[in-house]
Amino acid sequence: MTISLPQGFRTHIANLGIKDSTDDFTLVIADTTCAAAGVFTQSRFAGPSVLVSREHIANLSARAVVVISKNANVATGAEGMSNAREVVAGVATALACDPTDVLIASTGVIGRQYPMTQVRSGLNSIPEQFTATSAEAVAKGIMTTDTVHKVAEATISGSSARVVGVAKGVGMIEPNMATLITMIFTDALIAPADLDRVFRKVIDQTFNCVSVDTDTSTSDTAIVMASGAAGVVDLVAFEQALYEVALSLTKQVARDGEGAEKLIEVHVDTAKDRDQAKTVAKAIVNSPLVKTAVHGADPNWGRVAMAVGKCSQYLDINQDNVVIRFGSQEVYPTQVDAEGLANLSNYMRGKDVRIHVSLATGTSDATVWGCDLTDGYVRINADYTT
Repeated sequence: MTISLPQGFRTHIANLGIKDSTDDFTLVIADTTCAAAGVFTQSRFAGPSVLVSREHIANLSARAVVVISKNANVATGAEGMSNAREVVAGVATALACDPTDVLIASTGVIGRQYPMTQVRSGLNSIPEQFTATSAEAVAKGIMTTDTVHKVAEATISGSSARVVGVAKGVGMIEPNMATLITMIFTDALIAPADLDRVFRKVIDQTFNCVSVDTDTSTSDTAIVMASGAAGVVDLVAFEQALYEVALSLTKQVARDGEGAEKLIEVHVDTAKDRDQAKTVAKAIVNSPLVKTAVHGADPNWGRVAMAVGKCSQYLDINQDNVVIRFGSQEVYPTQVDAEGLANLSNYMRGKDVRIHVSLATGTSDATVWGCDLTDGYVRINADYTT
């Protein structure tokens, strides 16, 4: 079944020839200027798209978002900034709105200018009327090295309003705000301040808990827009639907990590606070040794112990009190015999591997997601620009 955008949103997607014959210009338009919120990379090499969008979304409203894929437009100096503003202005002219009502995101190779001849041609070809509403087409239009497009939807309980999200990203993913590029749309009527607050909370619980390779992108962008076309909804129900969509996209991103074959879920509980739980969980999911053990279906719990142990800033973590499990099977301190290890190896050959660690320092918990490390990741990134 095709997933459509919520009421009040339409789209225009095209190929401008940025890199190849696949779609690379994606525009999502709201019928009217609506509530919006966004979070962006904290990288000191943030690209012009991030800088412009931060500026434009400061008033918590937007009319449209445009994404150019296959070119990140990062580290491109004054020319790159001028080009980003020209794209925004071109979209605004086509929509007869203020340029500050247009958001922009870019993804792809760093250090290359937009091919502005093709981009200008694309801007001049934006139609006067918009009829397309396919969220899947939007998800496909923003892909770079993704192997599959990523889309999710949920209906807000007690209403007909929907939340629909798309995401892209498989490499350079260790979010320090949101992650990669994700856009979420809803036809619920949400006050801008409430939308911003709920979005940031959900981002922290989902996209900020995914990691493929520990590398924070220069272009990370997460945007939500609420058209209001379906009317007022219960705010708690909206948050739950937003969380469901964001969590689904988070897992899809982790599962499609460059070269990945397995999804890794790490759950840390009985921690002093959420920050401690999340830090330890990230140390585990980001460990190359843990990642390769999962790839090889090797239940080497010593690598998990190593990852916990290197969080040396937490003096309250006592190795005698820590419990480590693969799936539901405890492997430390109660160790399994040879038969048990063979069973665990079989478990780890599956597409989903869960690592569960209890710290015994408090009552808080956190869950993060990542993927295994394969030779495919090395090959993709060794050949990325060539």
